[in-house]
Amino acid sequence: MSIVRKIEIDGQDVLFKASAAIPRIYRLKFQRDIYKDLRILEKSIGEGDEENSNLDLFSLEMFENIAYTMAKHADPQIPNEVDEWLDGFNTFSIYQVLPQLIELWGLNVQTDVEAKKNFAQLSGK
Repeated sequence: MSIVRKIEIDGQDVLFKASAAIPRIYRLKFQRDIYKDLRILEKSIGEGDEENSNLDLFSLEMFENIAYTMAKHADPQIPNEVDEWLDGFNTFSIYQVLPQLIELWGLNVQTDVEAKKNFAQLSGK
């Protein structure tokens, strides 16, 4: 099961998709663990206050890679490289987009946990 959501970036509605395939896609493309990276970003962004955040250049790159992975998963027509995809936007705020991506990922994980719990109940485990 997957969850798709539109998020506005630079005046454009962009589709993002969260599913069980995302950790694998992300790991294969970037050789990183999306769960760890999302935790790092969530801590770095704090309450979304730009003045008090701990985002560095590496964190910004992680965000771009995660956003790209979820967007490409939702729309295969997106270019095959992150830089090409980002060229389609003017500058936009990570503080507006990242919390929505984290929420989308959280909804996906919650849905997976509920589905497994329901399956276990149906199968009598």
